[in-house]
Amino acid sequence: MPPYLTPVKPVRRIRYLIFMKDVLILALTTFGGPQVHLAMLYERFVKKRRYLTESELMELNALCQILPGPTSTQTITAVGFKIGGPNLAYITLLIWVLPAVSIMTAVGMGMYYLEQHNLSLRFARFIQPMAVGFLIVAGYRIGQKVIKDQVSLALAITAALVAYVFRSPVMTPIVIVAGGLITALTYQKHERMEKKPLKIQWANFFLWAGVFIGAAGLGAITQSLPVRLFENFYRNGSLVFGGGQVLTPMLYNEFVAFKHYLTREEFLSGLGLVQALPGPTFCFASYIGALSMRHSGWSGQFWGSFVSTAGIFLPGTFLIYFVYRFWEQLKRYRVVRASLDGVNAASSGLTAAAAIALFEPMAPYWPSVAVVLITMGILFFTRIPPVVIVICGLLAGVVL
Repeated sequence: MPPYLTPVKPVRRIRYLIFMKDVLILALTTFGGPQVHLAMLYERFVKKRRYLTESELMELNALCQILPGPTSTQTITAVGFKIGGPNLAYITLLIWVLPAVSIMTAVGMGMYYLEQHNLSLRFARFIQPMAVGFLIVAGYRIGQKVIKDQVSLALAITAALVAYVFRSPVMTPIVIVAGGLITALTYQKHERMEKKPLKIQWANFFLWAGVFIGAAGLGAITQSLPVRLFENFYRNGSLVFGGGQVLTPMLYNEFVAFKHYLTREEFLSGLGLVQALPGPTFCFASYIGALSMRHSGWSGQFWGSFVSTAGIFLPGTFLIYFVYRFWEQLKRYRVVRASLDGVNAASSGLTAAAAIALFEPMAPYWPSVAVVLITMGILFFTRIPPVVIVICGLLAGVVL
């Protein structure tokens, strides 16, 4: 019998409580995105608590990087699964996302309140160009890691051009899948590994697919905005590879350029503010969900945030539960490893297209261009944390 199905003994229960406390500490203190998150997971989970070894943590992180969804969230959820099974994993997920989700929901509600009462939003005017600076630097750093040869460079450029010209949410999954299929054909250049027959437990895959199809069908039939929000975010959460930076262009195309649920200024303000929060960048979905249902009152905004948050985080959770059980066998197939090169290259192209689209309207205004360049310079040449940069931008908006 698996250890997580046995009765929880007192010592194990105490260990679980300590683990949950550690997760809460991380949720309140981990600023800076997946790379910083991984370093802090290592410090607390490996060096301090010895919940798992360094190699086990790095392997879990590698697995999560090749799955759609939020890498840091999936990694910390997988650690919870390894320690205490699915129940502890779900609790881990809730503790990890709740602080940032709560703040971004409040920000979304507050943004609409200020707009309704004609209160000035000038305090956030520097946050919007700063968000573009964050996105450009993130795209550059992603490109450095994933563009390794002429094929990946060509894929990244093609993805950027296609996404820039055809600004529809439909193009995002097409570009990502096409990139994976193209590099999958080059599998022979990858090292051959000894393979064993796959032993797959399909329950969580069917759960993921069932919710995917059910939400799409229910949204089409009912035309209910909360249901459609859940479906929109569930679809994006099922297709995004590479973390919050890659998610940004998908959400911009879907909710600003295509459906006009948010204005460009509202989107950028939220994107800038989320950089100042600890925890997962995917909590940006909570902000978008709240503003998407702004005309339904406070309860409607809360409901919009809830369904959007559930939609963006559930796919990655279902998929990590599904793949974790047979990852050892799956990673031995060369075609799987080869397809990841194309997926990552296409994702970097999507990020570049989003950065260009968001920067375009700012180009004629030199103050905005200056803020973008200053933000990029600080990120490239200093170690000042993003939270400090954002707070300084807010203070400058108040004072100047």
